[in-house]
Order: sequence, then C-alpha cells, then structure tokens
Amino acid sequence: MDTDLSRSQIVRWRTAIFAIFLASGLSIATWASRVPAIKQSLGVDNIQIGLLLLGMGVASILGLSVAPIVLARLGAKRGMLGGLLLVAVGVTVIGVGTDLVHSYSVVLLGLALFGFGNGSVDVMMNVEGAAIEKQTGKTILPLFHAFFSFGTVIGAGLGVAAVAMDLAVVVHASIIAVLIVVIAVLSVANVPAREITGDEQATSAPQGWRDRLHTAMSAWREPRTYALGVVMLGMAFAEGGANDWLPLALVDGHDADQALGAAGLAVFSIAMTVFRVFGGPLVDRFGRVTVLRVLALTAAAGLLLFILAPTLPLVFVGAALWGAGASLGFPLGMSAAADDPAHAAARVSAAATIGYVAFLCGPPVLGFISEHIGLLETLFIVVGLIVASGLFSGAARPLVPTAREPLPEHKM
Repeated sequence: MDTDLSRSQIVRWRTAIFAIFLASGLSIATWASRVPAIKQSLGVDNIQIGLLLLGMGVASILGLSVAPIVLARLGAKRGMLGGLLLVAVGVTVIGVGTDLVHSYSVVLLGLALFGFGNGSVDVMMNVEGAAIEKQTGKTILPLFHAFFSFGTVIGAGLGVAAVAMDLAVVVHASIIAVLIVVIAVLSVANVPAREITGDEQATSAPQGWRDRLHTAMSAWREPRTYALGVVMLGMAFAEGGANDWLPLALVDGHDADQALGAAGLAVFSIAMTVFRVFGGPLVDRFGRVTVLRVLALTAAAGLLLFILAPTLPLVFVGAALWGAGASLGFPLGMSAAADDPAHAAARVSAAATIGYVAFLCGPPVLGFISEHIGLLETLFIVVGLIVASGLFSGAARPLVPTAREPLPEHKM
C-alpha cells in the first residue's frame, strides 16, 4: 500500500472508485429495467431469457477469473478502463439486437461483452475499495456499494422514464453507453498507480503459469473463504434475483404494467442504497455479525411479503424490506475477505467469484424453475438461501479481534 499519497489524492481516488461503482450499477439496472421490453420484442419466454442471463453469467465468471492477473499485470487504471469500455459496447449491442436486427444471438453477444466487462471491473473496483478502506481505517466498502446502488436507482429511474416515453431500447442503451464511457475516462485519470505488494506482487512476478495459478488460487484452500461464500451467496441471490426478475415478477405475478415493474425495482434499489449509505457506522457500532443477522431476517421477511401480499402497496413494502435486508451482505463479505492486507487481492477475488456465481448464474436457474412452478413461487428458494446466509454470518468476524467482535473459540 502506498503511504505517500496526499489527502487530496486519496479523496480523488475515493471519488473515482465511487463513480466506477455507480457506472456498474447503472449498466445493470439499464438492462434489468428493459427486460420486459426485450422479452416482448424478441418474442421469447422465461427459459430463453434465462439462457441470455446464463450467457452473461458465464462471461462474467470468465471476467472474474482473469481480473486478478489483469489487475496485477496492467494495473487498476488500464484494467478498469478496458472493462468499462467493454460494458459500454455490450449495452449498445443489446439495444441493436433488440430493436434494429431483432436478433436473439446479437442480444446474447451484447450480454457476453457486458458480463465480461462488469465481472472484471467488479473484482478490480472491490480490491481498490478495500485498499482505500485500509488506507483510511474506516468501514467504507458499504458506502462504495451504496454508489453501485445509486447507479441502479438512477438506471431504474431512467428505465421508468424510457418506458413512459416509449423510448426504443436501442436509443436508451446508446445514451447509457455514452455516459458510461464518460464516467470511465474521467474516473480512471484519478486512480493512483499503487505499489504492488503481498499476493499481488506474487501474482505479477515473472513465473510459470502453474506457479501463477497456485498463487491466484491460494484463497480457495481456506475454509473461511467458503463460509463467507455462503453469506455472500444468499445475499447475492437476493440482489441478483431482484435485479433480473423483480420487474417481471410484478408484471407477470402481480398483474402490474411495465412502468410499475420498473418502479418496483427502483423501490428495491432505493432501500438498498439507503442502508448501504448508513451501513458503515452501523457496522462500526454493532459489528458485522449482528448487522448481517438482523438484515438477513429483514430480507427474508420482505421477500415473503413481496411474494404473498394481496395488494400492490404491500408488494412494494415487501420490495423495500427485501432491498434493505440484502444491502450489506456483499460489501461486508468483501470487507471480511480483505481483513489481511497481505492476502487481500486473492481473497477478495475469491469472495467476488462466489458472490458473482450466485449473482449472475442464480437468476438464470430461477428462470428455468419459474417456467415449471411460476416466478413468484420460485422466489421461495431465495428465501431459503437468505436464511442460510444469516446462519453463516459468524464467518464475517474480523480476523483481528475487536471489543465489539472478539474472535470465537474456534474458527468457522
């Protein structure tokens, strides 16, 4: 970690990563808010939408897999810029495939580019966020993820406006793509070139592919990685399921129109954003484990209300509780993975991979199941995974004991 950065450099670095988190959320909500329109334009069913999501998920996992080496070899500046440019191209191609050529294959190609770019950027921006957290000595990863949620709120709001104005998906997507490029270029200019230390140095040092793979995979041999993985898996399912299926669940399951479907995603995203903004101080006061357990209960109760509520107002209350409860699982999992700065890159990468497998591959699985039992009924699976997340939250105890959260007698 660099120690000679001035306060203004740290502020610019932090602001740049805030903006990159926002751009990622903006891109995802843009896609999610237009899923009903894309489904209608292409004339496909939930299984085919699920296949699109699966293609995006596979590409995202590939992006996650190469991100640690890209980060170590090229640095965060070039790595994040390249990833965000791929995201912008992918969003544009999705719009072209939907409205200009009406091609399922072109939309799939766009989602593959979109997924690969977002997957690689996710690892890099979380590693950078963890580095800033260690530099400042404060729990701020939830706030970084709040900016991801700000992006989803903005994206969902723009989606509502686009639907209300009957704006073609290709026009909407192209505008967002230009905005992402502008954010990328302005942001990476303020990311410092950090010294590579610890496991990052080992990954980037000249060595054979076998040794490099051994270094990158080191975190996967630690039991705590898998315990944290359960925490993140349940909450990533909760968040990813909402981003990809909440609007359609409102439209198909509760007979709402497309604008209300997009509005439901906006309510979910606003609730998630609010809790991420205030999450850091809550964690510093009550500890990671207590906060995670309370929010898991909140998410499970909110999702049950969303599924079972007989009226739309109650459905929207359920969406808000669902978003609030799912807000901190992913960022606190990242923060826990980065407790030891000497191994932060490998552990954050592993944690991000587990979360993203659930975040991106979970929703396609839900799509397949929903074709047989219904979309609302399928969401009961997510309730069970949220409960599991709460039960394994003890894995998020700090590696260095604190007065609020001492180490347990035996490690999880």
